[in-house]
Amino acid sequence: MNFLDLIWLIPLFPAIGFVVNGLIGKRVPKTVVGAIASGMVLLSFIFSAGAVFQLLQLDPQQRSHTVKLYQWFNAGAVRTAGGPLAQFSIDWAYLLDPLSSVMILVVTGIGFLIHVYSTGYMHDEDGFYRFFAYLNLFMFSMLTLVLGNNYLMMFIGWEGVGLCSYLLIGYYFHKRSAGDAAKKAFIVNRVGDWGLSIGIMLILRTFGSLEFKVVGDSVRAGVISGGFHVSDTIFITIALALFVGAAGKSAQIPLYVWLPDAMEGPTPVSALIHAATMVTAGVYMVSRSNFIYQMAPEAMTVVAVVGALTALFAASIGLVQNDIKRVLAYSTVSQLGYMFLALGVGAFSAGVFHLMTHAFFKALLFLGSGSVIHAMHHEQDMRKMGALRNRIPWTFWTMLVGTLAIAGTPGLAGFFSKDEILWQSFSSPQGHIVLWLIGVTVAGMTSFYMFRLLFMTFFGESRVDHHTEPHIHESPASMILPLVVLAVGAVLAGYVGLPSWLGGSAFERFLEPVFEPLPIPRPAATPYGAGVEIGIAAVSVVVALIGFGLAYSKYCKRSWEEQREVRQYGPFYKLFLNKWYIDELYDALFVNRAKDAGRSLWRFDAKIVDGAVNGTAWSTVEGALGSGWWDRWIVDGLVRLVGGFIKTLSWPVRLIETGYTQNYALVMIVGVLMFIGYVLWGTP
Repeated sequence: MNFLDLIWLIPLFPAIGFVVNGLIGKRVPKTVVGAIASGMVLLSFIFSAGAVFQLLQLDPQQRSHTVKLYQWFNAGAVRTAGGPLAQFSIDWAYLLDPLSSVMILVVTGIGFLIHVYSTGYMHDEDGFYRFFAYLNLFMFSMLTLVLGNNYLMMFIGWEGVGLCSYLLIGYYFHKRSAGDAAKKAFIVNRVGDWGLSIGIMLILRTFGSLEFKVVGDSVRAGVISGGFHVSDTIFITIALALFVGAAGKSAQIPLYVWLPDAMEGPTPVSALIHAATMVTAGVYMVSRSNFIYQMAPEAMTVVAVVGALTALFAASIGLVQNDIKRVLAYSTVSQLGYMFLALGVGAFSAGVFHLMTHAFFKALLFLGSGSVIHAMHHEQDMRKMGALRNRIPWTFWTMLVGTLAIAGTPGLAGFFSKDEILWQSFSSPQGHIVLWLIGVTVAGMTSFYMFRLLFMTFFGESRVDHHTEPHIHESPASMILPLVVLAVGAVLAGYVGLPSWLGGSAFERFLEPVFEPLPIPRPAATPYGAGVEIGIAAVSVVVALIGFGLAYSKYCKRSWEEQREVRQYGPFYKLFLNKWYIDELYDALFVNRAKDAGRSLWRFDAKIVDGAVNGTAWSTVEGALGSGWWDRWIVDGLVRLVGGFIKTLSWPVRLIETGYTQNYALVMIVGVLMFIGYVLWGTP
């Protein structure tokens, strides 16, 4: 079977699952619903693995395969910024290359495990079929995003995952907090999408095409011919606009605020969004657009700085959070910051590598936290846990593996990918020692707050409510098996990207055709030896050990105590606990001001009436400007105008539409008589 020519089926399978479960899921048993949804994603994974395997058989420079299904639309000739006309058309086509290969394996592989886990976790929930229909739609959207061969198809998938995040975060729609979180995610992402859409339009205006390959080749040809130069304004503008979109989708400062609130959705949703799908979209998009960013080093600096600051900022909040899922949420924001730090210093392969390894251990940690919550009858507060390691041993051991991986323990996946980012931020010509210092600091903070989570949950004295204590139990096999598989991945996934001092990176070589450097002047790299790279890795390990030691002394040797924790942070405790008051700041600047504007539009001020009655023109104008004149006279006025127009036109018909049967019978008889009269006397 030629899987390469069948890559269009990879997103189609989950779409079929969405349609089938959406139409008949309510009428069939839950086991059938789960089997359909999970089976479709499994088929996508099988076809993905087959296609990637066949791609690997090709010569490295030939590892790019496009399947065109049909011409989506043809807009004819468009004028580019350079002046010449270009034929602009968009195909509905799928592209498989090394970058999309990594993405589809992550999305379908981990997505399948999350689907299987969900069959157990969501079994007793209402709307079971609806949940799995949404999950399949989410998979279809994400696969369209990463497989589309042009920016417009990517944008369709981009908006699709935004819609699905709204539906899944707000799945418990009877809870106000869930509805608010869903709206927050949707609105914040629209801000990011504004930037992305501007970037896409500028790409079309500049190059006359939206196909990744065509745009990349145009940039390269322009550099060779002298038409394009490094730091041209157009490249900086496009790169920054695209990064606004990435910051929204991948939760970077200042658009990160939606991601922690996404914890209101079911735990499998958190794992899917945080590990395998939505939040990785921004990293993928910047990586896919590497030819734009190579031409805009100033924009790359912005990406690196924002990524480093986001990693540090989110880690500081994670230090004191007590909701087990929120600790992991801020951890995700921080780890995404690591990925953008890598992209910003030009280490695109390192950023994608960390995306891949992070997907394993973060999915493991989220699903593990779901297993804890399941055992604790939906309790998420770590202050009400403790001493659970012998009660739910499978959950404990798998979460221990995930914690060791994210903390950067040598030999586990997180060590290889995180240390590659730290090394590149130190040694790359676009790196800086300050960026490296921030990255190392975040590594220590990550180790601390993740072991704090582990110790507060599984060690120390039990703080479990006496009503919950007798009912604590291990999760079913449908939930435990995905945890075991992910734990194995969290151990082994890093070995595809060994550092140069351990024999070089096969992963980096695999991605080289996608991230091929442009023929542009570059700063000379400092020729560091292997000893320096080993030393940098050793420093990060030592810092992680310090974080572990602090967490052990404060939360394992002694049981958790709130007052002691408050004292150890001093005045920073409330600042970290309240998330630097950023939500309150946004409420004051944007949310409340939007509410005020809304109220002023619909409120009808009595001054208008006073002005009309008294004949005082100024009173009328003053009242109108200070009240809801726009809503009353423009919006409502247009509605009343349309309604009145239709009402006037319908007047003759309304004369005979009386609702009385005898009137209708009379009209029918008159009509029949007129017809008979016409036949008898009106024809020659």
